[in-house]
Amino acid sequence: MKIPIAVQLYSVRDVASTDLLGTIARVAEMGYEGVEFAGYHGQSADAIRNALATAGIKAPSTHIALAAFDDEKFEATLDFHGTVGIRDLVIPWLPEAMHNSPESTLETAKMLSDLTARVVERGFRLGFHAHGQDMVVLEGGKSSYSILGENTPSDFIMQYDTANGMSAGADPVQPILEFPGRGMSVHLKEWSGEHGALIGDGEVPWAKVFEACESTAGTEWYVVEHEAKGGEAAMDDIRQCLANLRGMGK
Repeated sequence: MKIPIAVQLYSVRDVASTDLLGTIARVAEMGYEGVEFAGYHGQSADAIRNALATAGIKAPSTHIALAAFDDEKFEATLDFHGTVGIRDLVIPWLPEAMHNSPESTLETAKMLSDLTARVVERGFRLGFHAHGQDMVVLEGGKSSYSILGENTPSDFIMQYDTANGMSAGADPVQPILEFPGRGMSVHLKEWSGEHGALIGDGEVPWAKVFEACESTAGTEWYVVEHEAKGGEAAMDDIRQCLANLRGMGK
């Protein structure tokens, strides 16, 4: 089955910050089938939902700060995303103290497991997005990414990022295979010794990444992310990233 391709709107944050609704329309015109949000720039849930419907594009996921799940914000957070139609709520970053040792990471995994149960009750899924520091091996021989995955529920999303992993020396494929069925979305980002290359112009072994996603990880969405440029240049870059993926048969 063909896996649809979304774009993480952080890639075009300059443009999205001044015209989020128009940016949704523009990425749909490029051929993207979905968007992953990284903030809403003052737009209402209703306005975003309507923009998605008009563009004929989906929003399967968002990156959302852990603080949005504080007790006093919890219901409003889920209500907002329910109105938009977003199911997958992915935490993109954790404070260092929460995962800089096996002990602190286990405590964080317990907290995330409890939060997952609350989120699932409302029809959502919770997840975590990998950055380079999450792949560094801690005392005991495992990374915080591995410890989190091993100690969270099977429906907790482990969202790998190919470039972020490689930036810390991780294998570009093995972490995708590590948690079968839990890579519901995977960030496709090129690595060439630094961030910024277009997909297909770097060192990521894309054929192996796609095989891992399609055979083992249970991937429902590919999410393109590109970090190098701002402004309109970033729009050109994500357009080319999608064209390169289509050229690979994706």
